[in-house]
Amino acid sequence: MFESIEYTVERLDGDYAYLKNEAAPEEELKCVARALLPAEVGEGTKLAYEMFQYSVI
Repeated sequence: MFESIEYTVERLDGDYAYLKNEAAPEEELKCVARALLPAEVGEGTKLAYEMFQYSVI
């Protein structure tokens, strides 16, 4: 039903994180509010996006 999408945190910029889609690295980075991400997120962290939630892989 809902697919899981894997992202890598490319950079953190204040209240925002820029994520790279691992399945489509040529796509533009996705800008996401850090409040929507797990607290332990840092640059290089691998994330899964599933059911409208991000979790650390």
